Amino acid sequence: MKIMVSACLLGENCKYNGGNNRNEAVLKFIEGHELIAVCPEVMGGLPIPRESAEIVDGVVRVATGRSVDSEFRKGARMAFEQAMAGQIDCAILQSRSPSCGVKQVYDGSFSGRKIPGSGVFARMLMDAGIKVIDVEDL
Repeated sequence: MKIMVSACLLGENCKYNGGNNRNEAVLKFIEGHELIAVCPEVMGGLPIPRESAEIVDGVVRVATGRSVDSEFRKGARMAFEQAMAGQIDCAILQSRSPSCGVKQVYDGSFSGRKIPGSGVFARMLMDAGIKVIDVEDL
C-alpha cells in the first residue's frame, strides 16, 4: 500500500512553531508500506517557524489578519499533484491543521476553539475520493 503522511507526524520539524508531531502509532502503521511524506505549508513556501494560521471565512490567515491563503493553496495543490502522481491508497494527516485537518479545524478566532471542518489539502484529497485518516483515529 502507498501511504501519504503529514511530515510532522514522522518527526520532521516542519510545524508552524518549528517542532513536530512525531506519532508512534503512525510509525507502526506505515511499517512495510511505501511512504510519501508531505508538508503542504512548507511546499507552498512558508518558512519554519511561521505564524500559526487558521481558516477565517474560507481564507487562511494569521492572527493579525494577514492572508497566507495563496501559500496554503499552492502547497495543497503541489501535495495533491504528488498524491495523484504517486497513486496513493490513503493519507494520514495531522488533526486540526488548516492544511491537513480531517474532521476538525480551529474556528478562525485564534482562541483554540474547534469546529467541524477540514483543511485545504485534506479537502482536496477527500473531494478526489482518496481515503483520508485523521491521525487521532489510528
